[in-house]
Amino acid sequence: MSEHLNVTTRDRICQILLNRPDKKNALTMAMYEGLTQALKDADANPEVRVILLGSTGDSFCSGNDIGDFIGAINSPNAVQAPLQFLQTISSLAKPIVAVVPGVAVGIGVTMLLHCDLVIASDQASFQLPFARLGLVPEGGASLILPQLVGHRRAFELLVMGESFSAATASDLGIINRVVMHNSLQDLSILEAGKLAALAPDAVRQSKAMIRNITQSQLQEVLLAEVEQFAARLKSAEAMEALQAFMQKREPDFSRF
Repeated sequence: MSEHLNVTTRDRICQILLNRPDKKNALTMAMYEGLTQALKDADANPEVRVILLGSTGDSFCSGNDIGDFIGAINSPNAVQAPLQFLQTISSLAKPIVAVVPGVAVGIGVTMLLHCDLVIASDQASFQLPFARLGLVPEGGASLILPQLVGHRRAFELLVMGESFSAATASDLGIINRVVMHNSLQDLSILEAGKLAALAPDAVRQSKAMIRNITQSQLQEVLLAEVEQFAARLKSAEAMEALQAFMQKREPDFSRF
């Protein structure tokens, strides 16, 4: 289990917190592996009925840790660790409640597409800057978002990649609701508690029925996206974008 994760179980709720606030909870390969194991353990634990996915600090998840990611580009783990996490979170039997206090970027947004109830602070913001980084969508976003919001809005979100507010995320159906920031944690625990009090088999069966139609296609898309993402990581465009990020400058795509 990664040192940057806090996992506790209480009142039939397993709370998994991203705990790297100084880096806006950017994900490392070790964190991906820890998240995958924590989710599997919670799903298999008979004492757990609901998984509460959140974070410490003011951010939810700012995406991949670019330095860690660049270091792992030539390693199979650069692809396998995120893929295994996505395959796991997208196929859990138990309901997942996600709590978004602030910034959510890249996979910090796409992981929410696999959660069942997403509650965000009115101070939260969201961004899917894949093309801006010379990359392509991941996390099943190329399948789920067009189904959710239509082609044109999905293109705007995934290709133009501009930041959008919690209110917009709610209007688009990416999250369930927006609450006042100082009420976020208490309300999220309350909602998780309501879920935990319901008939557990009925909840799991209902979730499976709702997701069953797209599950096989989703798993195929997750794999296809990761393969394309891995190829893009080694492209000249992506290297320029990632180096520009590390050097705190705008990428220059004029020579491509």
